[in-house]
Amino acid sequence: GVRTFFDEPTFTASHVVIEPSTKAAAIIDSVLDFDQASGRTSSAGADAIISFVQAQGLHVEWILETHVHADHLSAAPYLKKNLGGKIAVGAKITAVQETFGALFNAEPEFRRDGSQFDALFDDGARFQVGSMTASVMHTPGHTPACLTYLIGDAAFVGDTLFMPDYGTARCDFP
Repeated sequence: GVRTFFDEPTFTASHVVIEPSTKAAAIIDSVLDFDQASGRTSSAGADAIISFVQAQGLHVEWILETHVHADHLSAAPYLKKNLGGKIAVGAKITAVQETFGALFNAEPEFRRDGSQFDALFDDGARFQVGSMTASVMHTPGHTPACLTYLIGDAAFVGDTLFMPDYGTARCDFP
């Protein structure tokens, strides 16, 4: 099953995918709340996911990013600290890191090798969520690192398609 959490300020859907027989779970595209006026973050949205996972007795195996998000911060490190699991993103994240590292004049200490993630997935990669086999489809356009996760009978497309018109996507990022 899938439980979706909607973050209204960023218009982002985060998902918890549940494999019922083992209670294994994957969290997809989590949001860390950010107030631009104050420059502060909060974890209200992520805490709702944590509460759900704990109430259901789920074991988080994966925290998946479909892409690097320019419109919101990821709660993946916060969720990993509180629930465990491995953080994964597309292997082409290094191209995004190089582009934005140069654009924002990042210090040399900012690693541009994807080492901030536990797994970097290429097109066709397969992984398990409990007893379910999941696969990865490289869907570049929004960013070079965009992925679609195929888990069970669902495809998690990130910003490959946007609601509500289901047919447009941004391709204005490097």
